[in-house]
Order: sequence, then structure tokens, then C-alpha cells
Amino acid sequence: MIALGLESATELVGAAVADEVGVRAALWSTGRRRHVESLAPAIDQVLAHSEIPLRRVDVVVVDVGPGLFTGLRVGVATAQGLAQGLRIGVLAVSSLEVLAAQAFAAGWPGAVLAVVDARRGEVFTAAYERDGEVPGELLPPALLSPADLAVAAYEARSAASVPADVLAIGNGAQRYAEALGGAGVVLAAPSFAGPSPAALVALGLERLRQGALPQAPEAVQPLYLRPPDARINWVQRQPAPARG
Repeated sequence: MIALGLESATELVGAAVADEVGVRAALWSTGRRRHVESLAPAIDQVLAHSEIPLRRVDVVVVDVGPGLFTGLRVGVATAQGLAQGLRIGVLAVSSLEVLAAQAFAAGWPGAVLAVVDARRGEVFTAAYERDGEVPGELLPPALLSPADLAVAAYEARSAASVPADVLAIGNGAQRYAEALGGAGVVLAAPSFAGPSPAALVALGLERLRQGALPQAPEAVQPLYLRPPDARINWVQRQPAPARG
């Protein structure tokens, strides 16, 4: 089984290739929201570095969010196009789950609160604990205000089976660290600000080993958790209804 992972949910954009032995190659860059310009070259480079031609890829693993709207559309559309051309399936993985998987891979023993900056003064968040080789969900993905993060961290600690501190990880945790400070939460290093393509593809392969089934490319959809900004702006510009 050879998997190609596509990561573009946040400002960290890249790709990775993995097989049953492990991650063969991974490449990513951050900043400037150059998702369209960065993703395709990253795919070409990881395939070339791993000496695996595109035709040998068995499944595409893609981060479907939540995250940046443009990034999610780019990643999902690219995954769909590649999978349709290769006549293979797509495995969708959440950006929050990938962040948690990175924490557990680094050895964190307790609960993890994954936090992605949603802009507009909000965050996407979910909580996980280790469940064998994959993250087990404690709190489902939700859109919260930063002020609610301390409550979410407390709920994660209460729900966890291992009594330990909660690790907050992701660019949202970095941005709103002050809101988490009073909750006794450990803040992950800035190097864990975004979900990495290597963690994404490794998690995807583990999910497949455990029986997860890839979807048909056309069935894969981004996980927004909030209407796209363009729609929000359009609604705000509409005139108020006339009063009778």
C-alpha cells in the first residue's frame, strides 16, 4: 500500500509519501497562503525523492479541515483530481486529528487539545487521547471563541482516561495562549503549529490498517464548521428587510 498525503488546511502546505514501512518522503512550506503554487510542486518532489511514480499510488490521504477555506478547497480538489485520474480512493482526515497524532507520536501521554486558528476571533478545536496507534476522540470538532478554550481543556482533562496535563497544540493554541494560561495547560512548541504531511499520511495508513475505507473522490468534502468568508461577507452586505 502506497499512500500520497496532501496537507493544505493551514498555512503549512505540503505532501508526503508513505508505505507499510513508513514515511518515504515529506516536504512542506509555510506562510503567504500560497496553496495553489506550493502543493503541486511538493507532490512532484516527494514522488521523485521516494522514487515512486504517481501511477503506483494506491490511495490519496487528504486533510479536509477544518482550516483555511482556500487551502481546504485546493487540497480536496487536488486529491479528487489525482484519485479520479488514477481510479483510486481518497481517505479524508481531520486537521485536528493530525495535530493530535503529532503530539502522541512525540510521546505526549495525556489528553491533547488541538486548536486551529479560524480567524474572525474564533478557533476550531477538538480533544483527543491516545487510543492504541491513533487518536481517540474526547471532544468532537467545534467552533469556539478563544475564551471557551479553558473550559474545553478542563472538559478534556475530565474525560481522559489518563490523569495528566492537557497539551494544547496548533496555531490557534499559539495565538490564544493567554486564554489557555489560566487553565493549567501545557503549550506545544511553535514547531507543532500546523498539521504536517508526514503525520497526515502516517495516520491515514494506520486508519487503513484498522479497517477504514477510502471514499470515492467525488464524495470527499471539506470540513468547514463555518460558512465560507465570502458567503458571510455577502450576507452582511444585504439590505435589511423592509418593515411593514
